[in-house]
Amino acid sequence: MEENMTQSVCVIVTAWNQVDKTIPCLESVRVQTYENLSILLVNNGSEDDTVEQVSRHFPSVDILTLPQNLGPTRGYNAGFRQALANQFDFVFLLNNDTLLAPDCIATLVAEARTSPVIGLVMPKIYYAFEPQRIWSVGGWYNPWNLEVKRPGDNQIDNSQWDEPIDIDDAPFCAVLLTRNILETVGLPDEGFFLYYEDLDFCLRARQAGFRLRLVPAAQMWHVVSASSGGSDSPGERYWMARSSIRYFRKHTRHFRWPIVVFWRTGSAVKTSLRLLAGRRFESLRAYWRGLGDGLREAL
Repeated sequence: MEENMTQSVCVIVTAWNQVDKTIPCLESVRVQTYENLSILLVNNGSEDDTVEQVSRHFPSVDILTLPQNLGPTRGYNAGFRQALANQFDFVFLLNNDTLLAPDCIATLVAEARTSPVIGLVMPKIYYAFEPQRIWSVGGWYNPWNLEVKRPGDNQIDNSQWDEPIDIDDAPFCAVLLTRNILETVGLPDEGFFLYYEDLDFCLRARQAGFRLRLVPAAQMWHVVSASSGGSDSPGERYWMARSSIRYFRKHTRHFRWPIVVFWRTGSAVKTSLRLLAGRRFESLRAYWRGLGDGLREAL
């Protein structure tokens, strides 16, 4: 483990307001057992006192303030560019609504060092308010319709996901990336303002020959959907719809088109009926507006 700590890690924490979540997140980073790390807070146009409070509580944290909320993906990329310019070996991307176990980063780095083709590793992620319920252990692509199956989601942890395993997809709320994967694959596509940027990046990474790994011994807890207002909010429905259309337009090829159109039409019908049944009319309008905008935007 001592040798592992010679390689540098830049922890990029992205934040848009929510200083009450950012402070505990940064504290969980500050107490990491991995020693050779620096922390960069990307302040994505926050309108609260995020900068003042972080500067007071964590004077060693570097703060990159963007002029307005540019969306998660552009926020990530601003941090990635600075980390790459400063020659860090690894970048650990972290949402501000998360809490890390003290050995999380050290465990991830140790796994990433086991093979040069490993480009991304993720921890086992739990719900913050139900600490033994799994939020994510990653996902696996269906090669026919490009959907991602996430069999571990919402399961109670009974040690069924305790072994490291290759995955196809990792949510970007907490991922350790090598410098090599970022320089080879490129940065996340900024056409994804919110959602699907991680699916797109992971698919491109695997096409480039990189392995992605789940490392269950590394653990993290996540407060879900804080950025867009919660499940089925108009903001979530709009961006989920728009980004999904961009993703499938970008990656669907030849024979897959009829399959993808069939599956996405079924998904649109089911989502619409669910929102109607719940009388979420504003969210329904936002959902269909997102679908339309996704079809019209340039790739």
